[in-house]
Amino acid sequence: MGSIEKLALARKSLNLSLDKSKALGLSLEKAGPRLEEISQRLPSLEAAVRPIRANQDALMAVVGHIDRAVGPAAAVLKVFDAVHGLEKSLLSDPRNDLPGYLAVLKRLEEALRFLGDNCGLAIQWLEDILEYLEDNRLADERYLAELKNSLKGLREFQNNSGKACLDGGLLEAALDKLEDEFCRLLTEHSVPLPMSSDNEQACIAPSPLPVSVIQKLQAILGREIANNRLDRCISIYVEVRSSNVRASLRALNLDYLEISLSEFNGVQSIEGYIAQWGKHLEFAVKHLFEAEYKLCNDVFERIGLDVWMSCFAKIAAQAGILAFLQFGKTVAESKKDPIKLLKLLDIFASLNKLRLDFNRLFGGPACADIQNLTRDLIRRVIEGACEIFWELLVQVELQRQTPPPPDGSVPRLVSFITDYCNRLLGDDYKPILTQVLVIHRSWKNEKFQEKLLVNAILEIVKAIEVNIETWYKMYEDTALSYLFLMNNHWHLYKHLKGTKLGSLLGDTWLKEHEQSKEYYATYFMRESWAKLPALLSREGLILFSGGRATARDLVKRRLKKFNEAFDEMYKKQSNWVISDKGLREKTWQLIIQAIVPIYRSYMQNYGPLVEQDPSSSKYAKYTAQTLEKMITSLFTPKPGRYASFKGRQYSGKFSIAASDQHHPSPTST
Repeated sequence: MGSIEKLALARKSLNLSLDKSKALGLSLEKAGPRLEEISQRLPSLEAAVRPIRANQDALMAVVGHIDRAVGPAAAVLKVFDAVHGLEKSLLSDPRNDLPGYLAVLKRLEEALRFLGDNCGLAIQWLEDILEYLEDNRLADERYLAELKNSLKGLREFQNNSGKACLDGGLLEAALDKLEDEFCRLLTEHSVPLPMSSDNEQACIAPSPLPVSVIQKLQAILGREIANNRLDRCISIYVEVRSSNVRASLRALNLDYLEISLSEFNGVQSIEGYIAQWGKHLEFAVKHLFEAEYKLCNDVFERIGLDVWMSCFAKIAAQAGILAFLQFGKTVAESKKDPIKLLKLLDIFASLNKLRLDFNRLFGGPACADIQNLTRDLIRRVIEGACEIFWELLVQVELQRQTPPPPDGSVPRLVSFITDYCNRLLGDDYKPILTQVLVIHRSWKNEKFQEKLLVNAILEIVKAIEVNIETWYKMYEDTALSYLFLMNNHWHLYKHLKGTKLGSLLGDTWLKEHEQSKEYYATYFMRESWAKLPALLSREGLILFSGGRATARDLVKRRLKKFNEAFDEMYKKQSNWVISDKGLREKTWQLIIQAIVPIYRSYMQNYGPLVEQDPSSSKYAKYTAQTLEKMITSLFTPKPGRYASFKGRQYSGKFSIAASDQHHPSPTST
């Protein structure tokens, strides 16, 4: 073979080699991913066949571990499924079927208790399997690592808050719905009492809630207590019931309870409120708080005394009992007016009347704040009342140097004290004042005798008598001083006769003042109006001894003097006052009888002498009827001058005006 042929064959051989190399390269390129996939699957294949290569004893032992873990785990999963099955029922409205709802809720609680008890056990068995697999290298390490992380997370969750979240919050949602139903039942059956300020004595049913509602509330409380949510139910109960009591009290217009000490203008400014306060407090305690007390017992009796008493204490405090006590404290702290003594006694009487109710309703440890406020109020009332009572004599004596009324009327102090002491000795106040004085002295370990009260009041009356004797001397006008004495002696007689105080003073004392009135009425006339008739003398006119002209001049002069004296007397006494209507009318008659008949006769006999005179109006100035009319306009109290007993004010001194004058003694005639 020639060299050319050999080259051709070599060329051909090279080309075939190149083609094979290209084909092999393409094959290798296609096989690369498959080889990579095989390389990745080799470890898992190795792990899959590892148990085959594992120790036969180890493989047999793991079966037992798995069987022990599967049982609890399967039970837990089954209960979890059951919990989810309860979700629809528990998210419905309990009012539609409360007993059924509570039964389902109880099943949920039982399921959660099972899960709480068994989840830890299942986790423990799984951890045991994991540990066995690791020790015996029976599973892939990556698989075991993932399983270990999962079990670690489950264990931490179970140790921290897992028990509370095993149901995904279903229990909390169900309990929230129960609390809403608890609130609804209370609200819909808590109706304020239909009443007004004129109808405080509204009738109260034996229980403010129907028995069926109470039973439902108790059933709800049972489940709430089982889940440690009693406090939330109590808060709801207190809010609803206290709000209901407040709504009942709002009809009574209790805004006055909010009056502060700085707003006080004296006890008189709120005297009417104090009377209402006693009635309103009695109504609140005997009806509203009594009903709440019974209802708390009915609803919470199965839970325990401490619970329902605490609940009632909160209702009482939030509903307004503290405001009632604070109002009494405000009155006790206000300035010391004598009239305040009666109001303090009213407050004490109201509290004393409710003493047994207060002890029964608010006597427990839960009502300690109410007890303390009540005791403090009683202490302030007793101390304040005793202080005012024992200082009253001193206050009366202090008024001795103040001026008497410029119009000669009865001083406010006299009318106030006579009425005041009569009321203190009356059936309404004497037993209360006596009890207050007894308690106050017992605090000092001193005994009280009733004569102390009586003697103190008699000393006050004696001090008033001394004041009257002192005041009359301050008048410059003698007639006015007699008018003043006439007024005051008659006032003491008339206003004390037939009274408890009058009986203590005795008939002799009363008779002396009646006689003194007559005595000073005589002196009053003698020093004033009784002087006028002498001015109408008939001397020199009987026989017209000097002639008609002379008689006319005498009549003119005498009428002029009479008119001037009458006008002066009338003008002066127009500002004087006789306080008692009967005494005023009697005094009118004394003046009329002393003047008018004489004037009428004089004018009938001698009037014609001046009536024809061009200036007759200067002399025949009055008719008898005119004089009588003018006289009966005297001594009338001016409107608004004399306040009632309730309106009299006291601020350490009584307001009276004065001057100085002497008078004869009624026994010195």
